[in-house]
Amino acid sequence: MTTTLDLIREELTQILTDKGAATGEITADTLLLNGPLDIDSLDLATLVVILEEKTGLSPFADGFVLFHTVGELAALFGDAHD
Repeated sequence: MTTTLDLIREELTQILTDKGAATGEITADTLLLNGPLDIDSLDLATLVVILEEKTGLSPFADGFVLFHTVGELAALFGDAHD
């Protein structure tokens, strides 16, 4: 069974690969912005849209929810597991 965390890892790896950036290890504790990954706010928005499309969930429908790590984002989509 693929978890949301696995889906985030897969999609982040694709985004980074498409940019020609290093992928490295992505864990639940990995910071999404201003961390080890070479992604910007547009990349993060793209990731959220992909997650919404693939999961059918929209955790931001009622407004923005603050998150910093991969695990926090996964939890918003119903997956708090590493």
